[in-house]
Amino acid sequence: MPNFTTRKVKVLSLPFKKDDIEILQIAKGRMLDLVLVKVGDEEFFLTIKPTKDSFLIKGEKITRPSKVGLLQKALELFSVEFCEEILSSAFGYNKNSLIENNSIIKSEKELLEIINGNKKSKICIEIGFGSGRHILYRAKENKDTIFIGIEIYKPAIEQVAKLALKEELNNIYLIDNDARIFLNLIDSNKIEKIYLHFPIPWNDAPHRRVISEEFLMDVQRVLKKDGSFELRSDSREYVDFSILKFLDRNGVEVEIFKNKDLEISSKYEDRWKKQQKDIYDIFVKNKVESLSLKNEYNMDFDTYSPKKIINSFENITKKFDDFFIHIEDMYKFNDNDIVIKFSFGGFNTPENGFIRISKNSAEYFIKKPLMTKRNYKAHCELREILAKWNK
Repeated sequence: MPNFTTRKVKVLSLPFKKDDIEILQIAKGRMLDLVLVKVGDEEFFLTIKPTKDSFLIKGEKITRPSKVGLLQKALELFSVEFCEEILSSAFGYNKNSLIENNSIIKSEKELLEIINGNKKSKICIEIGFGSGRHILYRAKENKDTIFIGIEIYKPAIEQVAKLALKEELNNIYLIDNDARIFLNLIDSNKIEKIYLHFPIPWNDAPHRRVISEEFLMDVQRVLKKDGSFELRSDSREYVDFSILKFLDRNGVEVEIFKNKDLEISSKYEDRWKKQQKDIYDIFVKNKVESLSLKNEYNMDFDTYSPKKIINSFENITKKFDDFFIHIEDMYKFNDNDIVIKFSFGGFNTPENGFIRISKNSAEYFIKKPLMTKRNYKAHCELREILAKWNK
């Protein structure tokens, strides 16, 4: 994460604007402060964390933009205009970093419009594309097919976006998201093929694996009839686990291969082949057509008194059968404008975010949770807690 340390942070006179960068507001917290920043059209937080004799300034993880150049620009401006005696820095703004909106990196809303509105092109998804070697190869070889890459490692997203732009590929889109959550939102029978190559096996923590009963239900639902899912792994334990999960599904055909050569291999695969490690492929063909998905959840809030919320606020964790909610911390722009940090959703697919509450409004701030069934349940519980605090 780009960051720097400084001996002193000056008294902030806000809002402050220079070129396309705006330092808008600061929200005070118990352990650290949040600085609301806008670069171009994107809003996100920087954090100011006091240490023994200095301050650590970095991008806030939840709201961090996919285009790391935006964060680097904001840190550079903040260090110059609002700090004295920089002790160390690790953000080195690179003019080659992606800072403008481009046709490759998409939001959830943009990508769902492309997928759910598609009538002509085939659509394939790669989950965890890493260096991008596989998805870029597929996109170049199949210009009439749309390829979507889902990745949670933001530097990989930016790097692959640059490569796609360099290759002038207009049939590839990338998104920063958890695939287990994102698949919930795709309408049924839309996808031709899903690739999952060399996922982390999590042999010591199986509950963290991408493959699960719920995940495979969504995979089968979003695949067209005769569409396929492809798992490639060097972990025999992970493969054995996955085979059992696949065979629990109805309406599928399963093929298993060992040390099968594909047209393209990843850099990790090349390394493992040199080490003579076995590599396994599982090809799963979907043989059924699924009912259409209808995710129409109201994720709005009532209005609340910020002062009442401040007086009643407490750190809360509540667990239910298939979801949880954790209200973690609160930050104050002022007594009538606050931000609450939370996490909620499914136990294996949690989401993190902020709620901004002012006199006349309450809303998910900067990043809105995806409208899944478990998130909606958690949202309703969150509304009840806020209503209780508002009395």
